[in-house]
Amino acid sequence: MTFSFKAFEAMTDKDYKNLGLKVGLEIHQQLLTKKKLFCRCPAGVYSEVHDAEILRHMRPTLSELGEYDGTALMEFKTRKNIIYQINHETVCTYEMDDTPPFEIDQEALDNTLIVAMLLNYKVVSEIHIARKQYLDGSIPAGFQRTTIVGVDGWIPYQDKKIGLIQLGLEEDACREVSDVEHLRIFRTDRLGMPLIEMVTQPDMHTPEEVADVANILRCAVRSTGKVRTGIGAARQDVNVSITGGTRIEIKGVSRIPLLPRLIYNEARRQHALLYIKDRLKQKGITSETFRARSADVSNLLVRTSWEPLQQAIQRGDEIHCVNLKGFSGVLNQTTQTDKVFSKEISDRARVIACLTRLPNIITSESLEETIDSYTWQKIRKALNSGNEDALVLVWGNPEDVRTGINEIMTRAKEATIGIPSETRQALEDGTNGFERILPGPDRMYPDTDLPPLEIQEKRLRRLGKHVPEPVWVRIEKYRKLGIPENLLVTVASSPRAFLFEELIKKFNIPPHRIVNYLFEQYTAWKRQNLPLDKMSEKDWYLFFRASEQQPVILENGASIIKNFLSGDRTLYSILKTYLPPETEIKNEEKNLYMSIKDLTEDELPHFSDNTKKHKYLMGILMKPFRGKIPGKTISETLWNSINGVNNE
Repeated sequence: MTFSFKAFEAMTDKDYKNLGLKVGLEIHQQLLTKKKLFCRCPAGVYSEVHDAEILRHMRPTLSELGEYDGTALMEFKTRKNIIYQINHETVCTYEMDDTPPFEIDQEALDNTLIVAMLLNYKVVSEIHIARKQYLDGSIPAGFQRTTIVGVDGWIPYQDKKIGLIQLGLEEDACREVSDVEHLRIFRTDRLGMPLIEMVTQPDMHTPEEVADVANILRCAVRSTGKVRTGIGAARQDVNVSITGGTRIEIKGVSRIPLLPRLIYNEARRQHALLYIKDRLKQKGITSETFRARSADVSNLLVRTSWEPLQQAIQRGDEIHCVNLKGFSGVLNQTTQTDKVFSKEISDRARVIACLTRLPNIITSESLEETIDSYTWQKIRKALNSGNEDALVLVWGNPEDVRTGINEIMTRAKEATIGIPSETRQALEDGTNGFERILPGPDRMYPDTDLPPLEIQEKRLRRLGKHVPEPVWVRIEKYRKLGIPENLLVTVASSPRAFLFEELIKKFNIPPHRIVNYLFEQYTAWKRQNLPLDKMSEKDWYLFFRASEQQPVILENGASIIKNFLSGDRTLYSILKTYLPPETEIKNEEKNLYMSIKDLTEDELPHFSDNTKKHKYLMGILMKPFRGKIPGKTISETLWNSINGVNNE
């Protein structure tokens, strides 16, 4: 392959086109409901304490076709002990798979249907619950209950439409606490919470497009007010492939800004793996001619000075060497930013063989200082290894080492094929690591505990009244209203946009002033931990009605509302104190007239027209009269004076 990868910042749209990059998204978003999806436990109640622990072991089961799913078999090889930390306030016997499910939560289904209509999905006429196998322990039952609510949706992006394959409704998994060697610990408070999954077509062809589309979907679902927000409420999975490659799923992207660099590194990884495949083929190494062997070399390393192996020997670990015939120069081939091919082997040994203590392998190709060259030569001689071969050392207890040897050979053999189908884990540095074999269709099968549920037209008509305008429509509308550009997305994607639109219809107050209170000031109060729930819609109407009657209130609104939120008084009683007596208003108006008269009689700079003169004098007058007389009154009075109109 002649394509040469550049640094992330230097890559262009043309570069990605030459690679044949195709990307699709799977966005998981928790729904804002009172209950979990298939039981009546509270949703959204998190706790760091637990009342009990339950130990489970997972094993695969046959599919309806009498076959095992590859991912399930892989997880079974890890021989994990799974511990669930449970809190009686957030978990019942359903989550522990000791009782059948309740009927699906109707609030969760309603919220999902609203999202489906917003994103132009064709809503299914009947939902059917299925089981999706998960043997990583994240769900105690070993499967997740899931259903499809909508298909064939779309959203606009630039001059095209991005296709949405399906909208799923499913239960969330446990929170992982730790995963070390053969022990994995989960906390169960999140387990069973309603979650929607939006799956796009692979219609994006640059990393930036993917981030843009993810933001559109994020803003769209938030605009409904039916989803949770905050850390962990939304997670993105991204499916990436290049020409000649295969679909790789990168899971658990916590933040949208991480997506572009993750996609870049996965494209780079696939390109490198295809290069490695071609290089091995040139050496005559294919899946049919691949050869490898291993041997116990513990006795050759008893005097090693390299600390990780010294510690392994002290623990009584076995040290084995795998000889990969003809792999010289391959293990040190760069695959991602600051990563080489041997990291793929290390990751596989860490996940499947549970060799979690790093480093868990070293290779004869390593550029870092490990064991001395003399010892490497002794190992080569013991395995009859030639200079064109590559060596991999792996250590641990006998059973884990046997699994590790098998995974090293398996991953090396996969290099002759190109890119193995995998699910990979997103890492904070923008790279990714092996998580599990990519699941196949065998992991899904019908759930016999719950009957089908018809979605009736009258239900859709009722819910259709709560579907907001699409974000992309709102943005254009708000732009015409003069909302600042930096606030357009914030306003359009907020559930408070409903309230904003009602307020601008009802009151003669500039839209940008209403936005200032509903969004900018609101954010400031939130940072100050003020009880914003105290400010009801009724209070907002009261505030803006009073502001319309006496605009001075609008000038002092920040302190008025802050006093209300932080004190015990009603908003109405506070507003009354900000209304000045009639005599005081008259006095300030007289002062305004005198100030205008004094200013216009003073020697002023030359102005080409009265508009510029008005603007100049307004800047002077607003300083002493801000908050005492409405700005509109000051402006009109000044304009009349400049143009010779009697203000009396």
